[in-house]
Amino acid sequence: MTASASVPAADDPAHYAGLGTGEAKRRALARGWTTVRVVPPGTVLTMEYLEGRLNFEVEDDRVLRAWSG
Repeated sequence: MTASASVPAADDPAHYAGLGTGEAKRRALARGWTTVRVVPPGTVLTMEYLEGRLNFEVEDDRVLRAWSG
């Protein structure tokens, strides 16, 4: 993960997998992420990178995977 000045380098996006969507969003924002994007599996996304954004792929209110940008 490329960390922004406000996001701790130790906040590995992989640690969000398995959390409920609401809890994951609360933790991410509390840890300094400026934007959280939630998408269902298979969603087509642009390749634009946004520093400070954390992306969650969510199914049945559970984070399947997370990545920065």
